[in-house]
Amino acid sequence: MVTSRQVLIESRFSTVICAPVYSRRDGLATQVDIGIECGLKHDSAIHCDELVSLPKRILNDYVGALTSHARGALNRALQVALDLD
Repeated sequence: MVTSRQVLIESRFSTVICAPVYSRRDGLATQVDIGIECGLKHDSAIHCDELVSLPKRILNDYVGALTSHARGALNRALQVALDLD
């Protein structure tokens, strides 16, 4: 999962919005390809069309971090998924 801003993670709120990461990559505009450059064991994709709210307490396995390129791609995929200008 990819969590939202660090400020929210450290806030008093008990949940965060997350985008699941799957090894399945369909090439959709709402997906972001990531892989070993982000700390993963294999190529995967962030699926921005499947956003979920999760309790922060269950997010305890740090896997990796997005590169600046992946963060930009994530922003664009979220714009598409949420139909934002």
